[in-house]
Amino acid sequence: MIATAAIMAAWIVGGYLVGAIPFGWLIGKMRGVDIRQRGSKNIGATNCGRVCGWPCGVAAFLLDVLKGFLPVLAAVAWLPDQLDVAADPHRRWLFTMLIAGSPILGHLLPVYLKFKGGKAVATSLGVVLALPMLRWVAVAAFVVWCLAVLATGYVSVASTVAALAFAGAYLGLWWARAGNEYLAVTVLVFHILGLVIIRHRANYLRLIKGSENGVLWRKKKEA
Repeated sequence: MIATAAIMAAWIVGGYLVGAIPFGWLIGKMRGVDIRQRGSKNIGATNCGRVCGWPCGVAAFLLDVLKGFLPVLAAVAWLPDQLDVAADPHRRWLFTMLIAGSPILGHLLPVYLKFKGGKAVATSLGVVLALPMLRWVAVAAFVVWCLAVLATGYVSVASTVAALAFAGAYLGLWWARAGNEYLAVTVLVFHILGLVIIRHRANYLRLIKGSENGVLWRKKKEA
């Protein structure tokens, strides 16, 4: 029991520390800008692109995806052998989901920036891409995100629509397992949906007021 707890703690702390790396902020600093003082003042890829240009935003997005993807992919591959849980799917996915949440928590509350983080949409995408039962659902949700950006012109709207589509597609695909074998996965899926909605509250208010920033990282022009 002590050994299991120690292994789990090491995985969770490691995932958190990787997830807490503020790539958008680091890219801004390399360009001589603190993106926490510009644009939406968020450390994520969208504001990095808005402040530093779209190539920087794309780089931050990909790095944020990777910091969610790599720790969870490693956990999926190696954790069953380390904890001998391969024969027990309930324990396997419970332990894996605890680790899967750690990079997301790291981005939301990064220790390197006094626990003031971003929205964790890209990092969450990386996490779910690493999980075998969610991988293709995540790909479909990303396609929805791209289409929603093109249709609405707003990243915040696209992120919300994609998160809703992701949760709905997961339930549609894995309904028979969602309440038993994949119960821990279901909890993670709806935590991600809730986080996307909660972390975009300010964006929703700006949308209502007509002051939300549009795509291409520039403010919406007034008519």
